[in-house]
Amino acid sequence: MKDTLRLSFRFTGPLRPGLITPRRFVPASIAKPDYVSHPDGISLVEQKSYSLNRPVKWDESKQQGIRRACRITRDVLDVAIRCAKPGVTTDEIDKAVHDAFIERGAYPSPLGYMKFPKSCCTSINEVICHGIPDSTVLQEGDIVNLDISGYVDGFHGDCNETVFIGRPDPDSVKLVHATYLSTMAGIDICRPGALYRHIGDAIAAVAEKEGFSVVRSVCGHGIGELFHCPPNVMHYANNKSVGQMAVGHIFTVEPMINAGVWKDVCWPDDWTITTADGKRSAQFEHTILITKEGHEFLTKSEAWPTPYYQVQLEQWGIPLPELKCNALVASPALVSGDL
Repeated sequence: MKDTLRLSFRFTGPLRPGLITPRRFVPASIAKPDYVSHPDGISLVEQKSYSLNRPVKWDESKQQGIRRACRITRDVLDVAIRCAKPGVTTDEIDKAVHDAFIERGAYPSPLGYMKFPKSCCTSINEVICHGIPDSTVLQEGDIVNLDISGYVDGFHGDCNETVFIGRPDPDSVKLVHATYLSTMAGIDICRPGALYRHIGDAIAAVAEKEGFSVVRSVCGHGIGELFHCPPNVMHYANNKSVGQMAVGHIFTVEPMINAGVWKDVCWPDDWTITTADGKRSAQFEHTILITKEGHEFLTKSEAWPTPYYQVQLEQWGIPLPELKCNALVASPALVSGDL
């Protein structure tokens, strides 16, 4: 960010942008999405899909391609999680993510998308989403969301988790746990015939019970041969998301939950979105396939049995918080992370 903008912009919290290193190299042998060759990083095919506004019912063959992309993407998220420690810069995490995708013959989907300069998003504390990896050093007590997306042989995968940087304070534990429960509550209603708008109702019922708010300006999305496509999946209550779920639909559920107000502010870099009051925000994301029986997680970790923040809390001997919203969660497995 230019010094003039940095001095004049009214940041809502203590975080400030760091220095961004040059764009990382991708070998010519690795398949790239269409937007990489566009001067502004625009996918013309993606734009056309939104004009049609019709979710794709993926056949079994293409489901397997998306499933593979999601598997590799999830593996790379686990690489990023292992890197996220006090003293590490977010640029170092980005390098680990970039190298992990290249080693797997995959392209990091964010790189060059709408001119995004890095291979993943790292969103610290008051950053809601789309944080650009830079020279910022992670500090003890921070929380960070690691949003990882990959393009593998013509298909995209997408997932994220919020993790603790060092031992967390009780308020951060409550926020992160409630965010995870909100995400799982939204996913829990996904099945053939369910209305997309009801995902937001389920999410908000959990988050708002704890006094938190749900971001309204960013939503989940369809995914497959395109990085983003119909349906739009809103995460707040009484939203206007269109349509019913059907077997073969694939989309993300990725609510952003704020400790304070739901409103947001975008930095002058045109990417970094922060809370309007400077309070913390957390997020989790899975890519979901609608099946005859209900839904399938395409981005579940094989590295550990629960979301990593729960692994961290167990290591520190910190119990999961008793929340008011526990009674709203349909399955006990949602609380423990067994799904």
